[in-house]
Amino acid sequence: MNAEYISIIVKETGLREHQVENTLKLLENGATIPFISRYRKESTGGMDEVQVTQVSDALERLETLAKRKETILSTIESQDKLTPDLRERIEHCWDSVELEDIYAPYKPHRKTRADAAREKGLEPLAEFVMKQNPYVPLEREAGKYVDKDKGVESVDDALQGAMDLIAEQVSLDESARNLVRSGYRRTARIYSKLVRGKEAEAQKYRDWFDFSEPLNRCASHRLLAMRRGEAEGMLRVSIEIDDEKTADALSHRYVRGKSEASELVDEAVQDSYYRLLQPSIENEFAAYAKNQADAEAIRIFAKNLEQLLMASPLGQKAVLGIDPGFRTGCKVVCLDAQGTLLHNEAIFPHPPHNEARQAAAKIQTLVEQYKIEAIAIGNGTAGRETKEFVEKLRLPKGVQIFSVNEDGASIYSASKTARDEFPDYDVTVRGAVSIGRRLMDPLAELVKIDPSSIGVGQYQKDVNQTELKHSLDQTVISCVNRVGVNLNTASTHLLTYISGLGPQLAQNIVDYRTENGPFSSRKELMKVPRLGAKAFEQAAGFLRVPGSDQPLDNSAVHPESYTIVEKMARDLGCTVQELMKQPELRAQIDINRYVTDKVGIPTLTDIMQELEKPGRDPRGPLRKFEFSNEVHTIEDVKPGMELPGIVNNITNFGAFVDIGVHVKGLIHISQLSPGKYIKDPTQVVSLGQQIMVKVLDVDLARQRISLTMQ
Repeated sequence: MNAEYISIIVKETGLREHQVENTLKLLENGATIPFISRYRKESTGGMDEVQVTQVSDALERLETLAKRKETILSTIESQDKLTPDLRERIEHCWDSVELEDIYAPYKPHRKTRADAAREKGLEPLAEFVMKQNPYVPLEREAGKYVDKDKGVESVDDALQGAMDLIAEQVSLDESARNLVRSGYRRTARIYSKLVRGKEAEAQKYRDWFDFSEPLNRCASHRLLAMRRGEAEGMLRVSIEIDDEKTADALSHRYVRGKSEASELVDEAVQDSYYRLLQPSIENEFAAYAKNQADAEAIRIFAKNLEQLLMASPLGQKAVLGIDPGFRTGCKVVCLDAQGTLLHNEAIFPHPPHNEARQAAAKIQTLVEQYKIEAIAIGNGTAGRETKEFVEKLRLPKGVQIFSVNEDGASIYSASKTARDEFPDYDVTVRGAVSIGRRLMDPLAELVKIDPSSIGVGQYQKDVNQTELKHSLDQTVISCVNRVGVNLNTASTHLLTYISGLGPQLAQNIVDYRTENGPFSSRKELMKVPRLGAKAFEQAAGFLRVPGSDQPLDNSAVHPESYTIVEKMARDLGCTVQELMKQPELRAQIDINRYVTDKVGIPTLTDIMQELEKPGRDPRGPLRKFEFSNEVHTIEDVKPGMELPGIVNNITNFGAFVDIGVHVKGLIHISQLSPGKYIKDPTQVVSLGQQIMVKVLDVDLARQRISLTMQ
């Protein structure tokens, strides 16, 4: 265990030393974040998933930095320039910017003007000039270095070479770099200008044609918008400070007195700033600002994804799924309670076909034939019209009709996962199946889709894709394990995200299930090829086996704690099943009696909560929603109207709301809670939330609707 890592992470996170140390030990031994936060609370001091993730991410960053330091040490050592003091400084440096500054003088680079001067033997002259001795004539000293064989043709050549060496020396000086950084940190502004000749093409970026603001106040969505415009060749973006003031401050650091040499040093420092330092530090701050903007955008994206994945499920019911359309018709599928496709066909109730009577008869027949309990209708093109059509039909009492967010359904329908699942059906059938299954269990269906294609958040294609994937994968893993999955119905894709499994073990579980039938217990998992004790430990608590002879197999109680519950039952003279069903029995339990050196109050408290509601689904019941009958198109929307809506996207500048007109309205962050400053929209709204909004403005030309929650 690296003591230095522990010290750094404690300082960064504010956690206690023993919490960090124990968490690092668990991570190094192969424990997953969901497992640690759920089943190792005694070791971590009750750290939640966010805190465990903080430690895990910090460990990954430090390990990456450690590898970088090894590369740097090796490179400097190969140059025979690694002194004991330099080695010690590098080994104890854990700041990436400082580390690169230390490495800069030794970093291999393309040949520079300073390298050329060095090859001409002008380093001693540069050292002489830097001393700025007013008593030795500069021209006489420089004359000693004139050597046509070495390419030094004149005194001026010699002095220019010396200045090039001084400029490089200044640009590599840590104190000089920090002085310039300080200027950027305090006063940098970001500027965006229209590229000449792009006026017509760049209209969507017109807000940025002549824009500037302090860099430290530039919100992530504004910076990412400008950078996208720059990448498309529409904008020119720069980060600037008062160059003259900064260059003068730099000169004051190096220039001493008034002499010919001092004037040369001043000229070299100015050259160093404008040619070397300023571009380097501007790039550094541009990268830093982009990283900060990426992090904020990814945070919002992950939060949105979490809320989408944790949307309330309808549960296991027979569902009729409809992928709506006008010209191509509506694709209809019938699914049983397990989501198995039983039937599919197309209906054409809308223009240009107008076969409403035939479509109505077909839906009524299918509902009766397949004992349909709910109808799921995609909310894309023709979604509102199809829902209104179906709602007018005479359907059996109790059949519920839902509008389902279909973002990403087309991505799934064309994916390898969908082709493997439905090799004999086209994309339209697969899309309708996905819509129906999303109603039954959004989580189980959405995990099959690349999270960046689901359509929540902003600028997902512009942010760091590695960081985005890592964050979204962690979000999916967290949600899947928080809910838990049915071992006998979960798809390979869903099982992949379970703690301790992964693609190969998930496939092995499904193959075993196919060959041997449903699992009768969690213990039977041990018969799955290549699923050893460690994987079982990490996964078992998140897998449910309804109908098992061991009732705890259908709960979040981990098998390692079964003996505790069995002892509780024995002490009360009842069975485990009776203990789970009868509150009066549980009320008699004093959990302090069951504390041991390995099992503490946190685990015992979790066990008691699970016994109260075994296998409880944290997602809550599904609520039905209806749009206003007053509005169907944007032309129907008028300022002052109060309308029901569903939050379907959240950014750091506000929330987009579906009010049923195919154009999403925006509640700017200032209108989420009028009269109260809100820093983060997720403080007020969540994805999928049903809210009432008031229309502030309708811009038909730009197809924009402004809303408020006032």
